Amino acid sequence: MGLSDLGALDGWQVGTVAARVHYRGDGVGFSVEYYAAADPAADDEAVLYWRVVGDQETAVPVPRRAVPEPLRERVRQDLNAAGIDPRVEERSV
Repeated sequence: MGLSDLGALDGWQVGTVAARVHYRGDGVGFSVEYYAAADPAADDEAVLYWRVVGDQETAVPVPRRAVPEPLRERVRQDLNAAGIDPRVEERSV
């Protein structure tokens, strides 16, 4: 279980080392990216949040404190469903 399992969940698109999903709520769009560990022995998994602005093609990084808690909870649930430790979502980059 892991990165490839995110692809089975609603909206997630999986690449070689990362997965991305887009959410829209209250008129604000977010792109969420999960990056798998570069080395299985490393502890460098990460979740990044981006706010999608204007033309829907541009995104700017946002700190976790600016991300609505229901979205963060959804991401943690998705990670858990894919067999990824949901605490990864809380890590600072």
